[in-house]
Amino acid sequence: MNKAPRQRPLQLTHMRTFDAVARRLSFSAAADELHLTQSAVSRQIKSLEDELGAPLFNRGTRHVELSAAGSALRHAVAPLLDQVDRVVRDLRVSGGRPRVSVSTFASFASLWLMPRLTAFQKANPDFDIRLSTTDRLTSLDDPEQDVVLRYCEPGAAPPIAEHMFGELITPVASPHLLAQARSGAAPPLEQPADVVRHTLLEEDDPRPGTSYQLSWRRWLDEHGMGGLQPQRWLYLNFTYQQVQGALAGQGIALARLALVHELLEGGELVELFDGRCRIAGSYGYFLIELPLAQRRPELTRFVQWARGETATTRRALGET
Repeated sequence: MNKAPRQRPLQLTHMRTFDAVARRLSFSAAADELHLTQSAVSRQIKSLEDELGAPLFNRGTRHVELSAAGSALRHAVAPLLDQVDRVVRDLRVSGGRPRVSVSTFASFASLWLMPRLTAFQKANPDFDIRLSTTDRLTSLDDPEQDVVLRYCEPGAAPPIAEHMFGELITPVASPHLLAQARSGAAPPLEQPADVVRHTLLEEDDPRPGTSYQLSWRRWLDEHGMGGLQPQRWLYLNFTYQQVQGALAGQGIALARLALVHELLEGGELVELFDGRCRIAGSYGYFLIELPLAQRRPELTRFVQWARGETATTRRALGET
């Protein structure tokens, strides 16, 4: 006897999981995107297939591909999920206080954005800012975000990206460490080669594209000191940790000038060797208004403000 057709509504969470696997053609990649375990993704897909009575994917030992049923379902589901996301977004905007959602990476949020937000929010008390940080590239069709502030190679920036400023890297230290060096309580810091007599704060960045770009190794190589070793290394995961270490007098940081120029102007940090030992990075900073973001006054005000702050940083970097 044939089974009666299933009448139970499909779960939205299962449909989102299916959409992620269908887009990425990988259970593990979908699990990473959804912040689930791979086994949880597999169970949801199996449950959905049981509900539909048809396989949605052809599973090989090293690859996954959509079945005929999966292709048909994806064709129907993708626009519906987009529509749901847009409606939910509109409801969130209209149902409470207006809000602008911004995504960026942690060090940019800590060192560039957050110190400036107090004045912005004081001048704009009628809406809120939702700030999320991640080291992953935020999808340009993310319905939860309005603006992305991204750090990448210019060639990797999407066509809609607006260039904010470039990258200059320079050694910085605390005024206290400099005072100790001048008094003889610490090794001198009068010429570039003196940095190796101190602790160097190094960003332990696992990304191959940025690890050497931002490293002391590169700075030493470019100043003819590639064979020298510092007194000691202090490896840190994030740029803002390097800066915090320098502020605390724990060593010398190789800082991104765009992120510390206000600390230098305020005297909290000192750029060593009068700025003569800066090196340029190949990466840049970009502002992206996401295509799905609803155009509204508070978003326009935030973007205009960000452009004004960008101009200040560009002047500090000597960019026109």
